[in-house]
Parts: sequence; C-alpha cells; structure tokens
Amino acid sequence: MTGPYFLDADPYGPFPPLSEALDEHEGLLAVTADLHPARIFNAYRSGIFPWYNEGEPIAWYSPPVRMILPTSENPLGRRFRKSLVDRNWYLTADRDFNEVMRHCAEVVRPGQNGTWINADMRDAYRILHAEGISHSVEVRRSEDGSLVGGLYGLFVRGMFCGDSMFSLESGASKVAFAGLCQFLRENGVEWIDGQLPNPYLRSLGGVECPRDKFIRYLHGSGEAELGHVSWVDRFGEIPVADFR
Repeated sequence: MTGPYFLDADPYGPFPPLSEALDEHEGLLAVTADLHPARIFNAYRSGIFPWYNEGEPIAWYSPPVRMILPTSENPLGRRFRKSLVDRNWYLTADRDFNEVMRHCAEVVRPGQNGTWINADMRDAYRILHAEGISHSVEVRRSEDGSLVGGLYGLFVRGMFCGDSMFSLESGASKVAFAGLCQFLRENGVEWIDGQLPNPYLRSLGGVECPRDKFIRYLHGSGEAELGHVSWVDRFGEIPVADFR
C-alpha cells in the first residue's frame, strides 16, 4: 500500500481503490485541498468519508472495520422508554438542518479538542441538503418547537450515513436515532452507517462490519425513493409517545 493519495482539483474525479487504504491509520485513503459537495457525494457512495481538523489537509477515510446499525432493531430499552412519559417532545426532519449542524459542531465531547464540523464542511453539507442528499432529524419541545436534540447525515445508495448527533436534554439524541430508524425501516432501508466503532453507537445496537462486507451492503442497497428529495413531508411529525 502506498497511500494516502493526493487527489487533483477535479471534484468529480474518482477516488483510489479502497484496497489502497492505510488500515494501520484507520483507513486513510486520500488527501485533498477542497471539500467540494460533488466530492463528498462521490466519497460516501464509494464507502469513504472526510475526517480532519481545522487547518489540516482534508483527509478521506475508508476504515477496515465499520460500525453499522440495523434499522430493524429498537434502540430504546424498556427503562428508557418509560422515562419518556414526562418528555413532551416530538420529531421532525429537514426543518432545521443548519441548526442541527451548528449544535453538533458546538457540543462538547469528552476527550475531543474542537470539532471536525468546521465552516467549510457546514457550507458543503448545506448545498447537499438543498439537493436532498444530506438530511436532519430534529427533536423538539411541544410547547414552543425549540430543539432539544437531533442528528444529521447523508442518504446515498439506499443507506443513511450518519455523521453526528447532539442532545441539549438527556436522551434526545437517542430519540432522534429511534425516529430515524422507524422512518427508514418504513421506507425499506435496512442499514445505517455509523462510520467508526464507538461505545455509544454500540449501545444503540451497532455492530462491527469488515470493509468488504460493508461495501457489499452499500452497493446492494439500491436507490430508495428517499434520495434527492426533502424529508419534511414524508417524515411528518412523530410524537415521542410513539416510542413509549
């Protein structure tokens, strides 16, 4: 293996074969100078995602082991569902994409200095959102509609590729994820890509998946009707009572 590869300025150009990824460096495959929306879309469709720190070259990864989450599983345990009795929340989708990204960028994460969700990434994902490729799920207070949690990601090849989530009130990100699972399941989508394995995703039902198997899932998932469209009306409003 000789990567990472430095890609030229053509955002529509192909990525190197995934076999060239540096598995000892979490699957580092390529480096670019830009974060063009077309390159992001092409990356996710190929099983690759960007991950870098502010001021560094933009690095693209395809990890040897991926975390995927089945939409068929209920991510909320019985005790957690009982705790929702006093939560007067409801869920929406694609109504506050920019705010969801902002909160995900600003949330403080243990052991993490700063965020990978910088201004350039937010600008690129906003463009993808306008094209019906990137989507958000929001959790709101019923009293005033204000956000208490949410998540966002990209929908490509019939699979939702999660990028980040946040909670302003305890458990809100879990509820957002449960709403996403329900919505995807009802629309025939089987898997959510969680990128790198971590304990939180594992607690939501995530399982580790070798890269070659993940690519087979990704390429075999087809093109569901949820791609290149807004989810606002399709998702509607889901009261949190549905999860109790």
